[in-house]
Amino acid sequence: MTNVSVQLYSVRDHFTENPDEVLAKLAAIGFTQVEPYGLGEHAAKLVDGLTRNGLTAPTAHARLIDQDQRDIFAKAAECGVGVVVDPFVPAEKWQNKADIAATADALNAAARIAPEFGVRVGYHNHWWELESRIDGRSAFEGFAELLDPEIVLEVDTYWAAAGGENPTELLQRLGERVYAIHVKDGGLATDASGQVPAGQGSIAVTDVLSAAPKALRVVEFDKYDGDIYEGISASFAYLKGVEG
Repeated sequence: MTNVSVQLYSVRDHFTENPDEVLAKLAAIGFTQVEPYGLGEHAAKLVDGLTRNGLTAPTAHARLIDQDQRDIFAKAAECGVGVVVDPFVPAEKWQNKADIAATADALNAAARIAPEFGVRVGYHNHWWELESRIDGRSAFEGFAELLDPEIVLEVDTYWAAAGGENPTELLQRLGERVYAIHVKDGGLATDASGQVPAGQGSIAVTDVLSAAPKALRVVEFDKYDGDIYEGISASFAYLKGVEG
């Protein structure tokens, strides 16, 4: 499968201890793509490790607001990353229009720098962007309309559902702005407990996939009670079974 990746945050403890072993295990499962987290911190481990294990990183997570963006974008380019996704703006910044506009302005500014390094900017949601309602809709959708067209969205479909949205309908409304989706499943607890492999929880994963047919599928677990590699393998197998 060429349209499937895995978020390295899922195996963060293992990655800290032995990054090359983690990349090798993910490649053995069948992944050809991964999504790094904390790119600024981990880039040095990834430059050679990705190549050694036959992996690429089309997307990566890195905080962009109030950071040295040029350094992050340079590291992204060195690792072959095409889209740098800001993964986290705290819940208190999604409660009013002024704060939402300020976040959009900050990412728009970053997006004007990114082309110097051959990369693009994206944003990844948690549940609070969807839970916050302004003028009858989620803060996330209002935010999306304030972003420059070159900025893409990575929709975490699990967190969208945990925030009270129907992720399938959300994806349909956002349309071509969605570059990637996080594929995960479980009982929608906001503390991430009870997450399970795709297709084994409360998310209508097949509907989600159908709603964003071109989006990169990124397998992720925030927490997992069992062997994390078995969980990742099960999600990979599910996606392979559904999409070939």
